[in-house]
Amino acid sequence: MWLRLGKSLKAVHKRRCFLNPKVCPHQLHSRSIGFTDGVYDGLYPGHIHTTPMQKALLAVGSGVAALQDPYRHDMVAVLGETTGHLSLKNLRDKMRNDPEGYTILTERPRIKLSTLDLSQMESLPDGSFGREYLRFLEDNNVTPDSRADVKFVDNEELAYVMQRYREVHDLLHTLLGMPTNMLGEVAVKWFEAAQTGLPMCALGAVLGPLRLNARRLQSLFTTLGPWALRNGWQSRCVLNIFYERRWEQSVEDLRKELNIEPPPVILSATNKNVQKKKDE
Repeated sequence: MWLRLGKSLKAVHKRRCFLNPKVCPHQLHSRSIGFTDGVYDGLYPGHIHTTPMQKALLAVGSGVAALQDPYRHDMVAVLGETTGHLSLKNLRDKMRNDPEGYTILTERPRIKLSTLDLSQMESLPDGSFGREYLRFLEDNNVTPDSRADVKFVDNEELAYVMQRYREVHDLLHTLLGMPTNMLGEVAVKWFEAAQTGLPMCALGAVLGPLRLNARRLQSLFTTLGPWALRNGWQSRCVLNIFYERRWEQSVEDLRKELNIEPPPVILSATNKNVQKKKDE
């Protein structure tokens, strides 16, 4: 229902822009910065305008769906977009006040298969960030193209910050040495909750442990959890690193630069579907 309503609102917006292009300065701005190429209506490609009430309903519905199935990344994405406005502004300000973060906001890089030189990354030595990131993708059978595009954030710059956060998520797995099984995901969510303040991350950090068995819960609360929270609080803002220019840097050096401690335990990468059944 909300999707149909969003489309109808976009149609009204389109007619207004046709009659008077001056009412769409944000459209010209977002085209000039190249968030995503192409002709579009709204604040950015795929944007769906929603009222505060609609956002609240979307937040509740997506939160329930995400609780029932944490692997519903589409619902997790909607939850993040409809609840994270204040945290996104804080993250945006941190990026604006950091030279490297400001460059990222200006150039708007995207982390997708079409922007990655996989052959070059594969040729890098073991221990380099690019090589270890590629190994993470292979070992966990994931792809950067699985990250959904932002739709419900009603500010073009904040929408990019959310998009960047999503695309950096797998890079954090690499930096933190965490696989994509449930325990690894929860540990990363604890780090992200402390680092970003996004309500979606906090909710995942609180509810994620409910899906862990007793042995993994013990590991989380005694070692991984305290380590993840401590490093989330003390580390440099992870959105202020232009990772695409750091592939040759060693993971060890990048951790030191970000003030991230090595993981206290090593978790092996396992197929998510298999691990999901085990954790349940």
